[in-house]
Amino acid sequence: MSTVALFAQLKLRLLAGNLRGDLQRQLGFVLTLIMSVFVSVIGFLLMSLLRLASHDTAASIVVVVFSAMLIGWMIVPLLAFGLDDTLDPARLSLFPLPTHRLAVGMFTASATGVWPLATLIVTTGALVGLATGVGGVLLGIVAVLLQFALCLVASRLVTTALSSALRTRRGRDVLAVAAIFVVVLAQLPNLVLNGNLGDPAEMLRGAAAILRWTPSGMAAHAMADGGLTGLAELVAVALVVVVAGWLWIKALSRALVTPDASTRAASVRRESGLIDRFLPDGPLAAVVTKELKYIRREPRSRVGWFSSVVVAVVLGFSVTRSLETGAWLPILLTASAGMMIALQSANSFGIDGRSLWMNAVATGSERGLSTDLAGRHLAAAVIATPLLVVIATVAGLLAGHPEGIAPAVLTGLGALGIGFGVGSVTSVVIPYTVPDRMNAFTGAAPGQGGQAFVSGMGALLGVSALSLPFVVPLFFGLFWVSVFAPFYGLLAEALGRRLGAKIGFARLPELLAAVSQAT
Repeated sequence: MSTVALFAQLKLRLLAGNLRGDLQRQLGFVLTLIMSVFVSVIGFLLMSLLRLASHDTAASIVVVVFSAMLIGWMIVPLLAFGLDDTLDPARLSLFPLPTHRLAVGMFTASATGVWPLATLIVTTGALVGLATGVGGVLLGIVAVLLQFALCLVASRLVTTALSSALRTRRGRDVLAVAAIFVVVLAQLPNLVLNGNLGDPAEMLRGAAAILRWTPSGMAAHAMADGGLTGLAELVAVALVVVVAGWLWIKALSRALVTPDASTRAASVRRESGLIDRFLPDGPLAAVVTKELKYIRREPRSRVGWFSSVVVAVVLGFSVTRSLETGAWLPILLTASAGMMIALQSANSFGIDGRSLWMNAVATGSERGLSTDLAGRHLAAAVIATPLLVVIATVAGLLAGHPEGIAPAVLTGLGALGIGFGVGSVTSVVIPYTVPDRMNAFTGAAPGQGGQAFVSGMGALLGVSALSLPFVVPLFFGLFWVSVFAPFYGLLAEALGRRLGAKIGFARLPELLAAVSQAT
């Protein structure tokens, strides 16, 4: 059997294995499939409708879309979950294959799947909407294939070159910073459209004029040109693909023989924390101390905290650019920050991984599990409370409405408590593994990307729904309602924690198995 057929069959079997897993894994696969079909259909239709626009405008749009697609393929696998859990070079280092055959197989596996197919469908839509004449169609077909190959090779080059670094703590810290920049850049189109920075059509043409000389831009321009100039551009793009492939093989050769720095033993030192001075010795103090160390030292925890703050700040900046500010702004901003911070508790046991077995052995009752959850929430609240105060104060002063600071703090604490309560339930109902060796492809164990998405979205919807009783009156100026928000949040946390402990204690073996998947 050829290498291409072998890796394609292997990838298809891995995808089909999702349908033979447990219910959560099946739901995650179905959800991913539905999303990819939606993106494929909508993307193809939108690109096809470019034929109704002028040829220059359509060409500019395709140039920008193709360039954004290439950037997405290079960046998203480094940050997002569930894209390609099978292609970490470390997993293939023991395969008895030469490097060039391994590269061919990995390229085949990269091209096999729902998201690569969605990419190919969207780029084909650009062919329908932009190409004119026989020359345009012929060159367009080649341009689509080259763009697809360029996305795959560039993605594999970046992830292979960085895979070793991303397993180290320093590499994960860099990834956390990169994630923040991606979140900020994702708001760029909204800020541009709402900021009255210029004519969108002129900005589109200006961006296309620059991106037109990138490999993806040349592929799009060749599709629109359909002549000798387009043919020369496709030759240049093909050369870029070949060079990128050669660099990828070199990076793969090095990655296969480079020791994994993340497996080296680290020194351990004994230290006493401030928690011992305020809490009596016992399970609660032990959990709080452990969680505070996780927040301080664990890159995966820092990613969540940094992202929560940045998302809240970007949301506030975007809102201030598009709407008139008022006393509601610090309230909205602080409540959003509290909700984003609390969403980290949607999978409270994921970072523990296999070490959760010690908790399972030590937990002899529902009360013990409830104490464990309480310690996790208390540790997060110790960091989140002063952070929410700072966010509310800065937002209130910048908005020119300091009277909204106190309601904002109270509302943020209420949202934080609700998030803890909802997270207690989702942590035991939809648990998943957070890899301790964070590779370039995933934030969850293979096959659990859908569970991670459902857990996060379920917690987000639950917190949003339970926050309505005190958030809606605030938007109508009834700020006195915010006084009850912390108590409402505390009640939600207590009830959610008790419910989570009741459900979780009954299914501790399943919980331990879910967070102990191989990564």
